[in-house]
Amino acid sequence: MAEQRRDGREGQDGQDGQGGQDNQGGRAGEARGESGGRAAAVTPDEEARAWDALVAAARRTVSDGLVVGTSGNVSVRVGDTVLVTPTGVPYDRLTPADAVGVDLAGRQVLGMLTPTSELPMHLAVYRATDARAVVHTHAVHATAVSTLVAELPAVHYMSGALGGPVRVAPYATYGTEQLAQHMLRALTGRSACLLQNHGTLAHGATLDQAYDRTAQLEWMCRLWLTASSVPGLSPSLLSPEQVAEAAERLRGYGQPRG
Repeated sequence: MAEQRRDGREGQDGQDGQGGQDNQGGRAGEARGESGGRAAAVTPDEEARAWDALVAAARRTVSDGLVVGTSGNVSVRVGDTVLVTPTGVPYDRLTPADAVGVDLAGRQVLGMLTPTSELPMHLAVYRATDARAVVHTHAVHATAVSTLVAELPAVHYMSGALGGPVRVAPYATYGTEQLAQHMLRALTGRSACLLQNHGTLAHGATLDQAYDRTAQLEWMCRLWLTASSVPGLSPSLLSPEQVAEAAERLRGYGQPRG
């Protein structure tokens, strides 16, 4: 059944495979009052500012070398709407008129461009967590690590900032619910994971936090690859206790909020 979008045009329900809701995410959504069609009130100005921030973050993934071309994607949640980068459109071409938004069931409610093919991963995160932003990249060093191990070794205490040693989600075809489920399992107790032979995914309370976690993960992967490349030597690793202690200290990192 067609629905009226906010831009006045009619849109179709979400694409096949994008409206399914995992059990864990469904329970989390119901607990936060997101089921039953109740939407949080969001002003057009808030939506516009969030879209501008999303585009800026997406462009930064390119300038920082975390993606090539139109690979990777970024999303931000505003109320019960998920703003997300469109598929196959260079980020430097995006304008305020290109805003794309879907609801938590995957139905497009804003814009005419097709959402990213990785929409199932983004929605799975929002249904299962309190995240407000998600960044997915094809960063070179992180993707390389995803082909070598099942978990990034704890080579640096910043593992604690991501919840502990970063797991690798088993490979599944991009854009599928199977990949989204693999990712959710790898994210248990974590704010980032690696996707085998694919890339990275990180979430946060803000776009800046999700992006910082993405950059930290890529840096740690580069660090481990560099240390592991020295012939005859193996990098020392931190114990679970050391990572947990660092995680506790990192919770209070930064300037106090006044």
